[in-house]
Amino acid sequence: MGWFERYFEFEKYGTTLSTEMLAGLTTFMTMAYILFVNPAILSDAMGKEAFNSLVAVTALSAGLTSIIMGLYAKKPFALAPGMGLNGYFTYSVVLGMGYDWRVALAAVFVEGLLFIILSVTKVRSAIIHAIPISQKYAVGAGIGLFLTFIGLNDVGLITAATNKGVLLFTGLHASLLVSKPGLLFLFGLFLTAILISHRVKGALLISILTTAVLGWVSGAAPWPEKLFSTPTVSYTFLQLNLRGLLNVGALGVIFAFFMVDFFDTLGTVTGLSAKAGYLTADGKVPDAEKVLLTDAIGTTLGALLGTSTVTTYIESAAGIEEGGRTGMTTLVTGLLFLGIGLFIAPLAGAIPSFATAPALVIVGYYMLSTIKEVDFSDPTEAIPAFLVVMSIPFTYSISVGIGLGFISYTIIKAFKGEWRDLHPLMWVLAILFVTYFAYLGGVF
Repeated sequence: MGWFERYFEFEKYGTTLSTEMLAGLTTFMTMAYILFVNPAILSDAMGKEAFNSLVAVTALSAGLTSIIMGLYAKKPFALAPGMGLNGYFTYSVVLGMGYDWRVALAAVFVEGLLFIILSVTKVRSAIIHAIPISQKYAVGAGIGLFLTFIGLNDVGLITAATNKGVLLFTGLHASLLVSKPGLLFLFGLFLTAILISHRVKGALLISILTTAVLGWVSGAAPWPEKLFSTPTVSYTFLQLNLRGLLNVGALGVIFAFFMVDFFDTLGTVTGLSAKAGYLTADGKVPDAEKVLLTDAIGTTLGALLGTSTVTTYIESAAGIEEGGRTGMTTLVTGLLFLGIGLFIAPLAGAIPSFATAPALVIVGYYMLSTIKEVDFSDPTEAIPAFLVVMSIPFTYSISVGIGLGFISYTIIKAFKGEWRDLHPLMWVLAILFVTYFAYLGGVF
């Protein structure tokens, strides 16, 4: 038996090296779209000149943190800059609240340090076990609708903007659907749906590339001047503005990043652990502290490189479905991000928005599907969950949705006479969010 087999305990998990390598490739194929989509979203906040650096930073952060996850936590959970979290960075913090992107990166960095502390002290895993399951699923579903909204806005089918954090919906442009970009968007959307229905691995990546090529051929978008280039991270590397956090308002931004990242990660880790068969009889995740610490390190490293929060990816489920059960799966995924993703900035920059928008819509579909796990026969569970799902896209703010859900869950349960069922930490979180909203509203 070789080193890989012994280190990753293949025999214990009933897997083989070839199975793990195939699973790692599968996970990479399902996640590779982030190399195109993350730079497109973050460059809206940082400027188009940041795009090439963002491609390299996306690949570096995904590759390095996935390798850490594989070697340290030994779980088949790959990481990359998070969808939803990058949207919150760009559309809520920078464009909505008006913070400079360098200050936003500093907030992500501080949030990552807080997560490292909480992970080492096991506080983070304790909080995870305190959150009601219905709220965990509702947050994922709400973020899914948020991403769908962003995708439709990016392609121009709807027009939306924010003013001091308030969503302004300014138009529906159905006429776009008969234009060349609109038709290509629909083509990409239906192609992705068809590929997914046939369980084709890498459906999102295949759709993005196919739609982009059709856009280039039809003249709807210019051809890339070249496909590969030497990677650079100069525009974003170590650009954090920590001094910009020295005001009370920035504390709210850090707290919001903290809450958004926290519950995005907990939902993903719980879901992937269930799929891989890791959950214990009482629903806990074995070695949760190692997984969460890796996630926290990824967030801190990503901020230093110049990207929004790095988090565990639900697309890792594709590799698990292929039989991946150990860190070898994630090690392969990380090496592929480093070997391929670092060099494709010119190709990524030429991918038009009508090719990436279908991926955002379909990721929204994936995330919305978690809402089926909520018990809608119980109003004390369902109404707070509904408020989360509704408020995240309508307010263009994930943290507002989470806060409204926690507050409403605590109040409704308490007045229903079920206050004993509430974990003490839920009271603490509800009070924290009330304080946060009071600050945003100018109460103090």
